[in-house]
Amino acid sequence: MRWGSLFSKLGIVLAFSISGIPATFAATPQTTLTAPILPTQFAAWQMHGSPQISKDASIADPANAALLREYGFTDVESAKYSSDDGRTLAIRAARFTDASGAFGAYTFYLQPEMVREEIGDQGSSLDRRVLFYRGNVVVDATFSQMTAMSAASLRELAGRIPLPTGNASELPPILAFMPRHGYQTNTEKYAEGPLALNLIGSPLPDNLVDFSSNPEVVLGQYSLSSGTATLMLVEYPTPALAIAHLRSIDAAYQAAEPQPGVTAVEKVGPFYDKRSGPIVAILAGPLSENDAQNLLGAVHYEASVTWNENTYFDKKNNVANLLVNIILLCIIIGAISLAAGVAFGGLRVLTRRYFRGETDEAQFISLDLSEPPSSPSRTEAGRAGSHRNRHNCL
Repeated sequence: MRWGSLFSKLGIVLAFSISGIPATFAATPQTTLTAPILPTQFAAWQMHGSPQISKDASIADPANAALLREYGFTDVESAKYSSDDGRTLAIRAARFTDASGAFGAYTFYLQPEMVREEIGDQGSSLDRRVLFYRGNVVVDATFSQMTAMSAASLRELAGRIPLPTGNASELPPILAFMPRHGYQTNTEKYAEGPLALNLIGSPLPDNLVDFSSNPEVVLGQYSLSSGTATLMLVEYPTPALAIAHLRSIDAAYQAAEPQPGVTAVEKVGPFYDKRSGPIVAILAGPLSENDAQNLLGAVHYEASVTWNENTYFDKKNNVANLLVNIILLCIIIGAISLAAGVAFGGLRVLTRRYFRGETDEAQFISLDLSEPPSSPSRTEAGRAGSHRNRHNCL
């Protein structure tokens, strides 16, 4: 009865404890901790007050909030800084889910008249405004007065921006296939959805690109001897999808009557396209046939094979390391054997020295294997006896 009452009390206490756990977790608000983007101080700049943090894209850019969300906008942080000489600096930093979204937003705000700056991953400036991106963050900084050290201070700021990890830090591979010859500076644009595509001057409408297939789009302006044109690359997940969409593009362009949503293709004038692997290249503009083919020929897809099988080249599976361990094991075993031999021999010498009599007779057993003295054989004894008898007879 005593044990039964004890278990019943423990059961009641445990029941109350378990029932109280959900209430405890429900009372604790769930918060998502994100690393701050802007530091309170960098170079000669000191932050005034607290930064303004928001997850609303309309706070970052009211006119292009939907576009920022298409690029993967997560949050924005704004702050004002001042220096000892009285200058001020206003910074707005928008963060995205990955570096691709940040690069796309950076190219959207980039203007051809801007000057390239070595700030962050890529930067540019115009008058007192500096625009750059670092990792998955786009920074828009406006100085009250520019000096020779303004770019250096922003480089220090870029070095203190938290970076994403894993695949989120990688740029789209399609950027590597854009030709460099004839490219006009600051005209590269990257799109991840239909909103961006319709705002960056695409020669194709979004229904022909078909973002439901998860393509990546990049375009740029090129100036050649025969004119200026727009080169657009669309990379699909597989070559089969690229073939199907290229057929749709050719059919829409060659249609006798313009179709709804295809009028943009009819207005661009000379139109050239090709496929290279999963990439569809579109060239639109008043170029000669030779220049168009040369520019399209520079777009060449090369598949990169990545071997991601574990090679087990670590400390546990390295043959050289195994041999070293074997040698060390042999040395250790030899040292133990030598120490044991010295200890045993020394112990025997000590026992012989101090317990000589007892040790030799009592502890050690020896076999006497020496041959006893030989006795004369029977034949020789008989011969000796006959000789004695003969001598007696005589």
